[in-house]
Amino acid sequence: MQLFKLKCDDFLEYDESTGTYSIPADQQVRDAHEKSHWKDVGYTLLKDWRLYLMLVPMLLVYLLWRYLPMTELLAAFKDPQTGGGGLEVADQYWYGLTNFYNLFFGTLSPEFWSAFRNTFIIAFYGLLFGFPFPIILALFFNEVKSNITRSIIQVCVYLPKFMSTVIITTLAIVLFRAPTSADGSTGMGVLSQLFVTMFPNSESLKEAVQTTGGLVFHPEYFRAIYQVTGIWEHGGYDSIVFFAAVIAVSPTSYEAAQMDGAGKMQQMRYVVIPSILSTVVIMLIMKVGSLLSVGYEKVYLMSSGSNRLAAEIVATFSNRLLETGGDTSIGIAAEMVNNLIGMILVIGANSIARKASDVSLY
Repeated sequence: MQLFKLKCDDFLEYDESTGTYSIPADQQVRDAHEKSHWKDVGYTLLKDWRLYLMLVPMLLVYLLWRYLPMTELLAAFKDPQTGGGGLEVADQYWYGLTNFYNLFFGTLSPEFWSAFRNTFIIAFYGLLFGFPFPIILALFFNEVKSNITRSIIQVCVYLPKFMSTVIITTLAIVLFRAPTSADGSTGMGVLSQLFVTMFPNSESLKEAVQTTGGLVFHPEYFRAIYQVTGIWEHGGYDSIVFFAAVIAVSPTSYEAAQMDGAGKMQQMRYVVIPSILSTVVIMLIMKVGSLLSVGYEKVYLMSSGSNRLAAEIVATFSNRLLETGGDTSIGIAAEMVNNLIGMILVIGANSIARKASDVSLY
């Protein structure tokens, strides 16, 4: 009885005058809410059914293209030579970490490490040059006082984002292509002609244009062209978030800085940049998270046998194993390693940002 009384005291009130227990008012409110919880949920779903209906396509996309493909990750731990063969993972025998060992130390390890190195280099250059550009562009938009002029410029820099990857890569190949005639007088890309004219004494440039079908397919120039076209394609669209943060800065902050004698550069340094720092940190963490997720389609379209040493990344390495009938399990293991490293990078970047600036993604 005493034990029961102690338990009741945890959620009941004891009235000494009457010697009885009663449920507190706040507990009564919680009980009433719990009783009507699912009824309220059903009422909300019926009332806003149109909004929840709009979620169905997104849920289907995540289910079909994000969660169901995860079942194929089991192939990284199974022997592709057993079972039904092909991609019938369920019938294959458990292989443990053998595929990962073969990936790191087997016959395909030199190709994997070369692809991983290219992936990291391309991603690092994209972060180094591609991440600051939208911030600079947003600061530039903020200094354009004419709304009409700013709108025209914004439309021009946003437009490449709405072009397909095939169009972007085709433009790059056409602009940097080699001459089609034997004497080199016709068919050369506009930018190839420009660079040959600007650097007439560069034998390596002439050789790259003439022997590899264009600068895009030369290992020495592939990465630079990839980064430039990437900045042109994504820089304007990525600046939208930073521009929204810039225009959210209070005008009184500018006025206070002007009263203290700050010029445009001082206002940008001491007012704008500190105000958008939290947005920059969040976007940087997200960028680091996708650091090794280099665009497969663009690299695949810009790759050829001549620039393979500089252009092949982990994604194209895995796809090549699938296309040539190689060990698909090793290709899936390579993709898993790539994604795991990306996850570790975003967790590390988030932890560093939280300790350094008290701003983090989660």
